[in-house]
Amino acid sequence: MAEERLQKILAHAGIASRRKAEELILEGRVTVNGETVSELGSKADPERDDIRVDGERVRLPKRHVYIAMNKPREVVTTLSDPQGRTTVKHLLKGVRERVFPVGRLDYHSEGLLLMTNDGELANRILSPSGHVEKVYHVKVNGRLAPEQLEQFRKGISLHGRRTAPARIRLIKDAPNPWYEVRLTEGRQQQIRLMFKHLGRLVEKLRRVQIGPLTLGKMPPGSWRYLTEEEVGRLRRAAGMEEPAAAPRSPKRK
Repeated sequence: MAEERLQKILAHAGIASRRKAEELILEGRVTVNGETVSELGSKADPERDDIRVDGERVRLPKRHVYIAMNKPREVVTTLSDPQGRTTVKHLLKGVRERVFPVGRLDYHSEGLLLMTNDGELANRILSPSGHVEKVYHVKVNGRLAPEQLEQFRKGISLHGRRTAPARIRLIKDAPNPWYEVRLTEGRQQQIRLMFKHLGRLVEKLRRVQIGPLTLGKMPPGSWRYLTEEEVGRLRRAAGMEEPAAAPRSPKRK
């Protein structure tokens, strides 16, 4: 097998998304044949070289796995937590393959979370250039004025960088209304910060859709394997070809 960039190998192996894999390399947590590698341009052959992350051997998956989860509030979107909090990994009982979350929902947010060991797909979904839309339902402590809605749609400067154009509409009018927000980017706590910039605090935040994949009626804390049709639609939305092999059959938890 030809040599590939290390971050691409780690992503394909289901260790992390390509972005997170780059962080692992820069942190000096990756070795190739016993030597620590900390440069992003480094390459290796996953079939010939001994590649390890934190001392654990990296192996390419025999098949890709795709899981949809309804993440509850007060669950961390990581595979481990130094504070001992419940993570999404704790909810995946019976999954033998190593999968990682595609993007994050913060501790107090809930809703649709995609988990997979398909690093290429994860990278396409996370990258703004992939134009994969994520849809959120957000409850805030007061309505936005028309001019504030227009600011939201055009983009808001956060930490010196303007957000990409977003779509927003009122879906439930009340003293504490619900809005539907559609984004193609996903900075850390972006929606909460955008509303805060406009003088509103987010009370509840639920992701209901990633591209063509919807949350549906999954109870909080439950998960299921995606169907072959769902994986195909998700890959097409990300501008990718159909998978070479069918994913595992759907299973509900």
